[in-house]
Amino acid sequence: MATIVFYSVNKTAHSAARRCLTSPLKRLASAGESVSRLASTHSRSVPLLPGTRWFSRGTGVRFMSHGTAGWSGNTRRGALALSGAAAVTAAAAVAGFLANTDHFQRAEMATRVPRAAKETGEEADIPQRCRGFMSPPVTDISVLQGNKDEMRTKMEMLIMETQADFCKALEKVDGGTFRVDRWKRKEGGGGISCVMQDGKVFEKAGVNVSVVFGNLTEEAAKQMRSRGKVLKGKDGKLPFVAMGVSSVIHPKNPHIPTVHFNYRYFEIEEEDGTKQWWFGGGTDLTPVYIDKEDAFHFHKTLKEACDKHHPQHYPDFKKWCDRYFYVRHRGETRGIGGIFFDDLDSPNQEEVFSFVKSCARTVVPCYLPIVYKHLNDSFSDEEKDWQQVRRGRYVEFNLVYDRGVKFGLATPGSRIESILMSLPLTARWEYMHEPAKGTREAEMLDALRNPKDWV
Repeated sequence: MATIVFYSVNKTAHSAARRCLTSPLKRLASAGESVSRLASTHSRSVPLLPGTRWFSRGTGVRFMSHGTAGWSGNTRRGALALSGAAAVTAAAAVAGFLANTDHFQRAEMATRVPRAAKETGEEADIPQRCRGFMSPPVTDISVLQGNKDEMRTKMEMLIMETQADFCKALEKVDGGTFRVDRWKRKEGGGGISCVMQDGKVFEKAGVNVSVVFGNLTEEAAKQMRSRGKVLKGKDGKLPFVAMGVSSVIHPKNPHIPTVHFNYRYFEIEEEDGTKQWWFGGGTDLTPVYIDKEDAFHFHKTLKEACDKHHPQHYPDFKKWCDRYFYVRHRGETRGIGGIFFDDLDSPNQEEVFSFVKSCARTVVPCYLPIVYKHLNDSFSDEEKDWQQVRRGRYVEFNLVYDRGVKFGLATPGSRIESILMSLPLTARWEYMHEPAKGTREAEMLDALRNPKDWV
């Protein structure tokens, strides 16, 4: 892409820009770094208007409107140096930059649910809370109401609320609607799959809830034992309850990252009647191109949620995420990470649930501001092809390594369509593909081969 870059700025304008940028960018990056990016001949375009990027292609300037598939053409990188009226032009650019930053922050604020509203919702009775869901919960409402103090009920209500909040936020930005598919498992339980395909913004968006119970198969129990769980069944049977919410979002635009999250609860009854329980989950981001501001925002939002509970949670679970989402046969991570944890069963059930709740409530504010920021980004055929290659790596991880997929496929009565919902509509595999050195694609690959600390 050719880039319009302003790098002739007098000292007065530069100083003013630095002062103006300091406050709005504290949550995104340091002011000095932001001004440097604005004033350097970097390969990124300068946002002159909120949510809009200008690109010079040959003799014209073109825009990509919301929801279009993009446009392409042979491009050459270039820079436009301005003199004379440079200070005036640069000031306009800074104003646009500030407006775009404000747009990012307003989008972030709009996606945050006021704490008081959430607390009021939790105090409301279960039937009232259920009216805001995408579908009635899997468990009968009267059963939930009668067992409202049990962890199984608390977790089912949380995953239903998480599904509803995220789906509604995605519908708002896309303009489309989710298909709500309610299903039952004959062995016990069922689920609610919400899927939106071929939308204006999202090629495929899936948000699933499942609440299943029954007896673990020998294969599924073997997977649990391989993770250090000592489980003793009665007559070879292990009664279990498993529930969770999971989501994978594949946008059309390669400048909008793919996001995944999953929060789950397991409960197993052993032969003597005692119960083992644990939580697992996490949220991670898979961009096609590196955007440091996006990475900072995403990780900072997760870190803030973790820090409410323990200062070591974020660094530990960030490292765990990098280790877990690792495509061993490729020698690279699936994305730029986030947090991941599993088999979490201490210090006690209520405290772990409180932590999981905090994490689940970040899924909208950590992702939607990034979506809004890149809604109008244009892209070339080459950038779309790179997105397809990266999606191929995504598929490889999910089918070869992902624990959730393995557990689902090993559980009788599982709904295959819901398990494989995480796969994109389209992907690409190229023989011996390696991006050229010095390109943004090579920068992305380096970040995947050498995981970084983003906050």
